[in-house]
Amino acid sequence: MIARVRALLLPLALASVGGVSATAAQEDVGAGSGQPLNAALAACDRVRFRVALDVGHTVEQPGALSARGMPEFVFNLLLAERIERALRAAGFDRTRLLVTDGAAKPSLFMRVSHATDIEADLFLSIHHDAVPQPLKETWEYEGRQLEYSDRFRGHSIFVSYDHAQARASLAFARLLGLAMKARGLAYTPHYTEPFMGPRRRQLVDAEAGVYRFDALVVLRRTRMPAVLLEGGMIVHREEELALAAPERQELVSAAVVEAVERYCATEASELSALRRARPAARTRPVVRLPAILGSGIPVLPGRD
Repeated sequence: MIARVRALLLPLALASVGGVSATAAQEDVGAGSGQPLNAALAACDRVRFRVALDVGHTVEQPGALSARGMPEFVFNLLLAERIERALRAAGFDRTRLLVTDGAAKPSLFMRVSHATDIEADLFLSIHHDAVPQPLKETWEYEGRQLEYSDRFRGHSIFVSYDHAQARASLAFARLLGLAMKARGLAYTPHYTEPFMGPRRRQLVDAEAGVYRFDALVVLRRTRMPAVLLEGGMIVHREEELALAAPERQELVSAAVVEAVERYCATEASELSALRRARPAARTRPVVRLPAILGSGIPVLPGRD
């Protein structure tokens, strides 16, 4: 099944007009993140740190349809697989890819359960974006009438404030957004517009492109810090091709690796300090991660 899903996206990848060079972007991997990579990351225990990479949607409920008729699940799976390989290559050998099946709502709780079972330190859900139905237009592609919207492009990042580790979620989300920005990738601002209706979201970090989405199950029910990444707009005809290309997927993967490295290093430093202050503690404390963001972290209402 997975091989069949991969094959679906191949024609779009071959049709891509090209993308930003991942090699060029990686030459300045630390730009915009405010901390030299080589010196600050030694505290991160990559062998122990475990990332749960959640592939958004299922084969049965594949999510949005791209401008050329490709299910969102295909984009999600291929990007998540590339991120998994990049994390493992960077030493995060315990990274786990979570692929669920079945109906949409039950699968959300399955994802939360799986992440808990593997004792993940961080949860990252991979999706791709569309727009509300009134914003779509129709066109013909390979004899099919399909829908598209070229009005908006770019990624978006979501966190829930209704989470026991909301600050840590927001910390990682900011790191990810800044790493994407350093590689020339811009977030979409359209979620703040009134025409989004019930899908309108509060932009809580304008520099990093982080939005608030309290109600999403995988962002509020997980026990570990959780972030959702919409990799880009698959209903935008030009961006759809870029998202299908390995070059774009490598850029996003490199951004995720950098963000995980920085988060892991600072979490390790914070935990070490807490343990020295409270050596008798038996349970893992909630890490607030103030050092990782300096003054950049937005204030979370109702949380100390």
